This record gives sequence, structure tokens and C-alpha cells, in this order.
Amino acid sequence: MEQMRILWVDDEIELLKPHILFLEHKGYEMKTANNGEDALEMMSNDAFDIVFLDENMPGISGLETLSRMTDNHKGPVVMITKSEEEYIMEEALGSKISDYLIKPVNPNQILLSIKKNLDSKRLVNDKVTSSYQKEFREISMALMDVRSLKEWSEIYQKLVFWELELDKIDASGMVEILEMQKSEANSLFFKFVKENYKSWLTESKESPVLSHTLLRDKVFPHLSESKPCFFILIDNLRYDQWKVLEPILSDWFKVEEESTFCSILPTATQYSRNSIFSGLTPLELSKRFPHLWKNDHEEGGKNLHEEEFLNDYMQRSGMGAKKVAYHKVVQQQYGAKLVDQFNQLIRNDLNVIVYNFVDMLSHAKTEMDMIRELAGTDKSYRDLTRTWFQNSTLLEMLKKIAEHDADLIISTDHGTINVGVPSKVVGDRETSSNLRYKTGKRLQYQSKDVFAVSNPEEYFLPAANLSSSFIFARENIFLTYPNNYNHFVKYFKNTYQHGGISLEEMICPIVRLSAK
Repeated sequence: MEQMRILWVDDEIELLKPHILFLEHKGYEMKTANNGEDALEMMSNDAFDIVFLDENMPGISGLETLSRMTDNHKGPVVMITKSEEEYIMEEALGSKISDYLIKPVNPNQILLSIKKNLDSKRLVNDKVTSSYQKEFREISMALMDVRSLKEWSEIYQKLVFWELELDKIDASGMVEILEMQKSEANSLFFKFVKENYKSWLTESKESPVLSHTLLRDKVFPHLSESKPCFFILIDNLRYDQWKVLEPILSDWFKVEEESTFCSILPTATQYSRNSIFSGLTPLELSKRFPHLWKNDHEEGGKNLHEEEFLNDYMQRSGMGAKKVAYHKVVQQQYGAKLVDQFNQLIRNDLNVIVYNFVDMLSHAKTEMDMIRELAGTDKSYRDLTRTWFQNSTLLEMLKKIAEHDADLIISTDHGTINVGVPSKVVGDRETSSNLRYKTGKRLQYQSKDVFAVSNPEEYFLPAANLSSSFIFARENIFLTYPNNYNHFVKYFKNTYQHGGISLEEMICPIVRLSAK
């Protein structure tokens, strides 16, 4: 390990010889100066890992030295002074010093400051790495004995936690191990869904919260006479993306309840979001609204009637008297307009607002080279989501909600996964185009790569024809056609898709917050 170099600047540096010797004995390379001018010259000719700077020196003061050294020294600076006057502390802190010590200082104080400012990153890295290594074994054992979707949700949340922790440190080796563990988890999760999904659709005590029961179980119970409620649905928002947005909201909100629900199959907007707002499975929805439901191969928008579905759902649930408003934000301008109309929204019992940005981001990654570069990994995808949120009209809307102490529930319709493994599918001209699921007649596919449903009605899915079936891709597979195969694979590999079976797509956040 390279020896760390320290510069100590003090007009009484001779009196600090014991401190200097102590640090040299600890393995640090020490350089000294007894005035600011000499220190600045030394820094212009040499690089130091950390500088200890006396505030009160003849000639130029420590604060003046600090203001002049910014071009020559980019590392941490520790200010040392006899004075405890507030203005000096404020001046030093305003100049972005890393630490502040009051004389007399003892060697252990100095050592602690060095460790805090130079070794903290390494110490954090070591702690996070060792903690994940321990958790790795526990998660691996848990994967062998998962018996419920609740347990799967807990495992996924643990994996996301460690993913975000490893984002903070330089630990590429650990990241690779985590990716392998996530892959193993998704492989086992696929088998679990394949075996149990059908039973979840028949309402029982063991059934998890699904798309079509989300409002009934997680939103309607919180509608009150005294407070308006805002239900914010961010399309395509994964659980890990929610966890990077959560800290931003902590200035205005506290989390009252955080849980997950399971998106129905296909994990696609046409199915999951329509089910959320109608309280019906896709099959029930297609029968109740045959004039509004469109199958995959039919022309026209598939999510144009969510407001009608919601109003019908409120009537069926005995809440027809509630004043409800529905808005869908697909453009920044409309988002800003909605913020300006907040005084009208606050008069409603329930405001449902859909924000489509994250979905557009995932599609843009497919279509735009620049977005491919900016969101090349899950980490960068999360970073881009965070950047959008910090500058979005959604954040402005949420601040307004906090100011008026309204109830707030945030969720999504489904997640998304970065695909990387192609699998060939052959179908007729009416076969759906989605890369993570297909529906059509006489589908030919690699059976090991998909969950095949030959009788859609048993899974509460509408069939366009008597011979129609569905297939859902497993893990990070995307479904390709044999025609122009290589171009197709190159174009869609490492893009974010949804519609299939993975932890990322199916286990979705549902969070209830209250204003601080």
C-alpha cells in the first residue's frame, strides 16, 4: 500500500515534534512548514493526501492560506486553532474544511482525524464487503427454502439493499457476486411463479396483493372524509428505483408503510395498469368492457380508458359519491400545469396521477444511443431516474401534497429488467410484438426459456382466438424472431424490457407516506 503523505503547517511546528514522530511511527510520510507562504510553495511542487493547518500564524493566516491553496491541494484539510470563536469556525467550514480541531491536540486526535478523512472509504468498503459476504451465505440458504411470495419479496428487498450498498463503494468483485446471486434468485423465482401463479388468481387467504386487488387492499382503506388522498403511479418503477427516490422525499415525508405487491402476468402496462384501475383481471375486464378492451394484435392505444375503468370501480365498491380526479402526465408541460392547478386537486377525495417518465426512459434506452450510454447498467439507470426525479414536476407536486398534509400513496404498475439472452420464437402475423411475452396461435419456442400458458382463460387472460396461447420469458431472456436475427439481437440486447417473469418485473413497491 502506498505511503500516505501529510503536510503539517504551524508556526510552532518545533513543539509538535512528538506528534510528528508518532505519525511517522504509524507509517505516514510527514512534511512540515512553519508559515503559510512556505506551505503554498510546497503544495505547488508536491502532492499531499491531507493538510493540517494552524489557523493563527504570523504573515498570512490559516484561513487566508486555505483560500489560496484550493488550486494546489484537492484533498482534505484539517483546521487547528486555539480559538473557539464562532466566526472562525463558520469561516473555516464555509471554506469546506474536512475537520476542525481545538488546541491543544493529542496524537490520537490527529490519528483519528486522518483515519476519518483518509481511511474511512477503505474502512467502509471493508465493512460493507464483509457484511455482504456474511449475508450472501444467509440469502443462499434462504433461497433453498422459499415457500411464499412474501418470503420472495423479503429476499428481493435484501438483494436490492446490498445492491445499493455496493453502489456506494469500489467493490467490482462483490458486485459480480451479487449479480450471480440475483441471477440464481431469478432462476428459482421463475420456477416458483410457474408452480404457484395460477393459485394466486383464485382469491384466498394465501393470495398475495395482485394488480387487480391493489386499490382495494392498499388505497381504498385510506380514503377518509377528513383528508384528500393522492395515489401516484409511476409507470415502470422498480423497487430499487423507489429506494433511490425515497431519501429525496425524507425532508417532507415519513414512510408510514412500505410493502410490495405482485404484478399480474403479463407484466405489461396494457394488462397490469388496466387491472389496477378497474379492479378486474384482464379476462374480466375484456368481458365487462368488450368495446374498450383491445387485444395485443388490434390497432389503437391499449391504455386510453383508465379513467372510465376507475370510475366504474369506485361505483362497484360503493364509493360512487367520492369526488375522484384522474390525470396522466406524459409531458413536462402538463406536469407543470397540474402543479399550478393544485388548489383544485386538493378539493377531491381521491386524486390519481400517472407519471410516465420512467417507462419512456426504458423505451428511450432501446431507441437512443445516448440513453444507452447513460443507462448502460442498473446503477446508471437508477442514477438517471434519481436525476429526473430531482428536477421533475412530480417532485414539485409531492412538495405541494406535503404542504397541505394530504395522504400520499406511491406505487407502480410493473417493473422492468435489463435483458441479455435471446431466445427464438416463431408465430403468425398476429403474434404480439412484446419481447418478454408473446400471445398468438401456433407459437413455436424454446420450452426451457418460457412459462407457456395454453389455456389463457384459466389464468384470467383473454384469448384473441380459440387456439391462442401465452408465453412468458424467464430471467433476463428476450424473445426474438428468426428473421434478421443478428440485427434484432444486437438492437435489443442490454435494453430494459417488461412483460415476463422476474423479481424486478413482478415484485413492485407500494408505499404510504405522511407529511412531516
